[in-house]
Amino acid sequence: MNDVPWLSDDEQRMWRQWMGLNAELLATLNRETQADAGLSNADYQVLVVLTDSAEGRIRVSELAAALQWERSRVSHHVARMEKRDLVSRRGCPDDGRGAFVRITETGRAAIERAAPGHVRTVRRLVFDALSADEVAQLGEIFHRLRSRVGRSTG
Repeated sequence: MNDVPWLSDDEQRMWRQWMGLNAELLATLNRETQADAGLSNADYQVLVVLTDSAEGRIRVSELAAALQWERSRVSHHVARMEKRDLVSRRGCPDDGRGAFVRITETGRAAIERAAPGHVRTVRRLVFDALSADEVAQLGEIFHRLRSRVGRSTG
């Protein structure tokens, strides 16, 4: 016998709305960031982490953790970004197996071109539709859900 408690109609409706919103929002951000600055949403995410890091650099393993990506995905993506001079990769002097990823001037210029459009799109599609109270409520809900996902073992 299957003991899985299936989603109620309301739960299923909410879940599908969330999944659809997530997919549509990411697709829209990807299209607009590509048009504004020639960056994919993944490129943008990498560059955001790097600009928020001390000296614009971070270890590959820390970048993977920050993005919630597998290390192999980070390595492949960084290699593609290196070819476009958005980032550079250098060995870690303290650890022969480790490497740092650093944002380049080209990468910094690209994110500076992309950021205003990215923020404008996020504001238009998300925050302009919500009251300040709703923003606070969603922030609390997302925090609670992320803490559960972070503890999940599958």
